[in-house]
Amino acid sequence: MELIAAYGRPLTLDALRSTLDETRARIKTGLQSVAPEMDLILSHAESHLSAWTKPTLQPVINATGVILHTNLGRAPLSNAAIQAMTEAARNYSNLEFDLETGKRGSRLIHAEDVLKKLLGVEAAVVVNNNASAVLLALSALAAKKQVVIARSQLVEIGGGFRVPDVMKQSGAKLVEVGTTNKVRLSDYKDELADAVLVMRAHRSNFKMIGFTEEPALEKIVEAAHKAGVPVVDDLGSGALLDTAKYGLAHEPTVQESLAAGVDVVCFSGDKLLGGPQAGIIVGKTELIAKIKKHPLARAVRADKICLAGITATLLHYLKDEAEREIPIWKMISQPLDEVKARAEKWARELGAGQASASEATVGGGSLPGESFPSCGLSLNVKSPDKFLKKLREQNPPVIARAENDKILFDPRTVLPEQDHSLLSVLHSLLSEQK
Repeated sequence: MELIAAYGRPLTLDALRSTLDETRARIKTGLQSVAPEMDLILSHAESHLSAWTKPTLQPVINATGVILHTNLGRAPLSNAAIQAMTEAARNYSNLEFDLETGKRGSRLIHAEDVLKKLLGVEAAVVVNNNASAVLLALSALAAKKQVVIARSQLVEIGGGFRVPDVMKQSGAKLVEVGTTNKVRLSDYKDELADAVLVMRAHRSNFKMIGFTEEPALEKIVEAAHKAGVPVVDDLGSGALLDTAKYGLAHEPTVQESLAAGVDVVCFSGDKLLGGPQAGIIVGKTELIAKIKKHPLARAVRADKICLAGITATLLHYLKDEAEREIPIWKMISQPLDEVKARAEKWARELGAGQASASEATVGGGSLPGESFPSCGLSLNVKSPDKFLKKLREQNPPVIARAENDKILFDPRTVLPEQDHSLLSVLHSLLSEQK
């Protein structure tokens, strides 16, 4: 009865049948001589039930020092974003209801006013991720027509998704200009006569160095506008703050693209913006209106929870509190002395390991090759690979990294409220090694 109360009658019966089938099979093959006691059958059934109902998506402790770890879900959200998303999930809302008129409204207005105020743009729309933002923009503005893009920008953005494939899927006719390493303004100008759009894709996940050349975005925009062709900028990471302020290389910002005269800018919500997964499209009213009206807009639209979270995140920037409230910016801006003090505190509480200098990275397809000073708890263990595996098997799982045959835990990416859980896991595992 306890199993039925916990897991429901149909699933419990399924687990009991599976357990009995396994028992019969073991008896037939001689692996088991007698039927087990009822308590053992129930115990095996409960093991099945526990395995079947255990969520595959679960929280982990990121001690890697990679701030926007794509495999670990990228940006953790601010308290305000979490609260806004919880309220949107818990309650009914005016998602598509005009409170003033009492008639049907549009979900497209949510977050738009904040984006217009924050970035000074004419219009905006939020969709479910940046790949769909680019796909939607191209589908709405350039289907069956020519789009000019530099050959050096035909990149793969991760997971096997490639910019040329996204462009082709939109129905746009891809016109490549320049070479892999050299693109000149004249290359663009030669193809503008028959084009309806120029696209720039920021190479956010790798660098090109050496014998390279590419015109400034302002020059591309100037040439395109002179020919009457609008420009779309796929900016990717969605930086609204200058990363150079924190000792990193400069990541192009949305504001810079808009200042260069770009007509439509697409960027992510869950990278350097620090919000939930989303694709944000901002720009000129006439172009955004076409994007909003395209049939694909419904297929890639953001849901109420995403809209609530992205709006709350954008408000941090509008109120000039992003560095204080958004977790990834708190991590990036945290002084090295504070990170070191936390690592030293961990070592004292564990009675093991020591604080060691290390390097943290932004990650998430942003600032490739860039790292900045950090400090981690360094532990000597018998087998680093086995220890890392044991860390992943804990509740919650801990993801760390091996460095110089030691295990390193970087406090910069461990949320303060996770300290107790992390140290409990380490106490337990280190006790087993004694």
